[in-house]
Amino acid sequence: MTFSLAIVGRPNVGKSTLFNRLVGRRLALVDDQPGVTRDLREGDARLGPLRFTVIDTAGLEEATDDSLAGRMRKLTERAVAMADACLFLIDARAGVLPADRVFADILRRSGKTVFLAANKAEGRAGEAGLIEAWELGLGEPMGLSAEHGEGLDDLLRALTPRVEAAAETAEEAPDIGLSVEDGADGPDLTRPLQVAVVGRPNAGKSTLINRLLGDERLLTGPEAGITRDAIALDLDWDGRAVRIFDTAGMRKRAKVQEKLEKLSVSDGLRAVKFAEVVVVLLDAAIPFEQQDLRIADLAEREGRAVVVAVNKWDLEEDKGAKLKELRAEFERLLPQLRGAPLVTVSARTGRGLDRLKAAVLKAHEVWNRRVTTAELNRWLAAMVAAHPPPAPGGRRIKLRYATQAKTRPPGFVVMASYPEKIPESYARYLINGLREDFDMPGTPIRLTFRSQSEKNPYKNKKKSTPSRLRKHLGKPPPG
Repeated sequence: MTFSLAIVGRPNVGKSTLFNRLVGRRLALVDDQPGVTRDLREGDARLGPLRFTVIDTAGLEEATDDSLAGRMRKLTERAVAMADACLFLIDARAGVLPADRVFADILRRSGKTVFLAANKAEGRAGEAGLIEAWELGLGEPMGLSAEHGEGLDDLLRALTPRVEAAAETAEEAPDIGLSVEDGADGPDLTRPLQVAVVGRPNAGKSTLINRLLGDERLLTGPEAGITRDAIALDLDWDGRAVRIFDTAGMRKRAKVQEKLEKLSVSDGLRAVKFAEVVVVLLDAAIPFEQQDLRIADLAEREGRAVVVAVNKWDLEEDKGAKLKELRAEFERLLPQLRGAPLVTVSARTGRGLDRLKAAVLKAHEVWNRRVTTAELNRWLAAMVAAHPPPAPGGRRIKLRYATQAKTRPPGFVVMASYPEKIPESYARYLINGLREDFDMPGTPIRLTFRSQSEKNPYKNKKKSTPSRLRKHLGKPPPG
């Protein structure tokens, strides 16, 4: 278990900027307005020779427990309890505010090791705030500039003994976990399955992931648009390592006006591109809205395996009739995902989560499926015999042979005469045949037609007689 450091403080003191600086990547959203971060985000930090886990938290605010700010504060308090130490940030330019004193008192009583840092201390503007920080009673404050990377050497000196002590403890502890050498049938701990949960705002994405985790790690509530950036969380599904991404709700582009929401949506789109399986979460009360269809189509175009999950199923009265209606709508509105799993779940009660896990693992297996060339060519001959390709202009198109060029998603190449004249309808006929005959429901399939002349650069070139043979035959050289 590595040393973990939670960065805490009021909103807009620079916690996410420092988090990004320590992990060396722009993982957390950063904006000038306060309260951008709402969920806990973990990252692997590198500071000189030190390697540890850093946790970005929501800004501490004095608020009632039932309010959104109050629920954010509860999550931050949980991060403090989980971490080995805390880095309490204040704004050196604003100085020590009453809220800083309240939260400093809470941290003192927590019993955790607390490091105090005054951020935005570059230049002379932060000198007074750095001196004021002494009155918080948390020891000597460090002057930092997360934006410019100043003062990190002081943080390195403060953390070094703690991180090294944690590393020694971890080495002494017995290793009871699984190893990569557990066998071919064991889980590959070095490469977790990447799953992104996407959907419209208030579909229940964070609630679903909390239920899968068995822990209230993500902020939830009745308000739409609580999640702002893509949060990655690691979990274990019956021995299979999984990394699941919670994403911000995606609204119609015309409705996305604020800069922060645009950043949130782009962060979610990036999660879709890096995922292997995308769970499109729908609201049972209003399924297959236009935006749901766009999100599902985006996942298919990106070549991801897709599972459609219908949430809030516990609120439906006539479940049988509703399920029949959903399946019909799915077939009609998303033909490009024909056969993809459609699972009903209740994130609130936990019903249907086993079916969802099984559907995700099955979709990932299909996404990685490979078909032998011999099987493909027997299949191609049968498909052509049942339905020959068209003959545009009286010239019959010949499909010579097929092979699988890639997986993730499955991609096939068919060598053909006049590939540019094969209509889209015939390509769909072959793709649907691949789905049914090789049991690849729902996964995106890429089918490319090529001419054999594309691989032979010398085809149709005039043959020339070699120079030695020309001399022997007494022929003059060309030209």
